[in-house]
Amino acid sequence: MNDTMVAALLGALVAALGGLLVPLLVAAVPEPEAKPEPDIETETEAGSDADAEAATATEPPKMLYADIAARPGLGWRSALVAAVCGGLLGAATGLDWPLLWLIPLTPVAVALSVIDWHTRLLPRRIVVPATLAAIVAVTVVGLATGERDALLRALLGMIVARSFFWVLWRLRSAGMGFGDVRLAAPVGLVLGWVGWGALALGVWIGFIVFAVPAAGLAVVRRDRTVLKKSFPFGPFMVIGALVGLVWGTALAGRIWG
Repeated sequence: MNDTMVAALLGALVAALGGLLVPLLVAAVPEPEAKPEPDIETETEAGSDADAEAATATEPPKMLYADIAARPGLGWRSALVAAVCGGLLGAATGLDWPLLWLIPLTPVAVALSVIDWHTRLLPRRIVVPATLAAIVAVTVVGLATGERDALLRALLGMIVARSFFWVLWRLRSAGMGFGDVRLAAPVGLVLGWVGWGALALGVWIGFIVFAVPAAGLAVVRRDRTVLKKSFPFGPFMVIGALVGLVWGTALAGRIWG
């Protein structure tokens, strides 16, 4: 058994064990307040109270995190998805240092995708600690192993990705929330470590897999207003990041050079 197979099996096993804990992680997130205070980061960018009330009036009630966590089969389904993703990451990375942050982030990404899919929210209680933990791991590994170029690229990738999504959010693009801006930070970090091509491709793929189904639904229903509705973007960001991490370097080389 070679190192690649060992890394794939190890990644699948550890990620699956983490996936079993997804219901516990979801249930541990505090429910958002009915009328939250303005975000310090967003300040005036959050929009007027009238806009918020109008948006609330047209949206169905958010599903409670406790109800999401209690959904039948969530644990084993999350474990299965995490195992597949962890196996792919292990096979692509091999027995190398990036597995230290990629595998733990895998079940976290699954949990965030589940939450966003049902609520169109990406709780900062999960995103921010996961981002900080990933930054610490990347920094320690980069300095300890002498991979300073990869470390610098990862940190710059995080800044670039978050800034890019902040601009999109500031322009109030359809389907874009501030949770997506926060999630862009760890996405940019892990993709940046791999390379600029992986970062560009991972972000681009996220938009493609998000836009194509929405456009197809609008065509099938013959209703352009579908494109103006808010959809969860987090799961598609995660899919794009996975593609970038596993196949980004090879695909970027074919596309750009």
